[in-house]
Amino acid sequence: MPTPPLAALPIRRLTLRDLTACADLSEDRGWPREEHKWGFLLTAGKGLGIDDPEGGLVAACVVTEYGPWGRPDLGAVGMVLVAGRHARRGVGRRLMRHVMSTMGATPLTLHATPYGRPLYEELGFKVTGRAEMLRGSFVPGGLEPRIATRAATADDLPAILRLDEEVFGTDRTPLITRLPAFADQLRVAEEGGRLIGYTAAWPNMDTHVVGPLVARDTETAKALVASLAAHTDRPLRTDIDVRHEELLTWAKARGLVSVGFNAVMTHGITDLPGDWTRRFAPLTVAAG
Repeated sequence: MPTPPLAALPIRRLTLRDLTACADLSEDRGWPREEHKWGFLLTAGKGLGIDDPEGGLVAACVVTEYGPWGRPDLGAVGMVLVAGRHARRGVGRRLMRHVMSTMGATPLTLHATPYGRPLYEELGFKVTGRAEMLRGSFVPGGLEPRIATRAATADDLPAILRLDEEVFGTDRTPLITRLPAFADQLRVAEEGGRLIGYTAAWPNMDTHVVGPLVARDTETAKALVASLAAHTDRPLRTDIDVRHEELLTWAKARGLVSVGFNAVMTHGITDLPGDWTRRFAPLTVAAG
């Protein structure tokens, strides 16, 4: 039986049963396998993929919806990958058009690499910001901010959800409630018994990824990052909004180095909702 053309292969919903195939696809494109992250995204978001008749996946992506159940007010697109053997044949464009069609009028956002940015611009996405990826072993130094931080408890979850919705401008309950199981550390900053920031460190290959990082101000963000670093022997990795110049300078002085930039892009809105001044780093660039 002849192999059907790529354009005839159906797009279907991915589940945790597809975890290995998704990780294989990442590896095929030279990315880390990131099985822990794929598992998180396939449960917190909606995975979409195209099966290869010869085995594995032709392409995959994940859409994470935020806002009221069934009526999302924002969708974050991530992990858009096409197998190397099928690259430059319109598969990624077809998958993105499918996402845009199924999401209708819902605004979309994504972090684009320099490689993927031309496709997204062709589809009508606009660059609205930039994030700088840092990686390295954190080296304590000088006087760190004297802001109280501690490990989060189950009792903190309602306050974390309220702060997160205030800062991100949309309800992200399905994502945030999975953080305690996904992350190795979940920490909060407080003042006078009031929560003024929170962050997490989750395992990804040989690093701990710092994100989300939500804080009242830069000093609080520094205190949260330092508190995470004090409880891990792994290098840290994070993606910081380039507008937070003071935090970037501080992190680089503590041993983290720049390894690249991603463009923050949106479709259907001119900027992301919420308060960027308190939004220092996403949970992951694949989900915002």
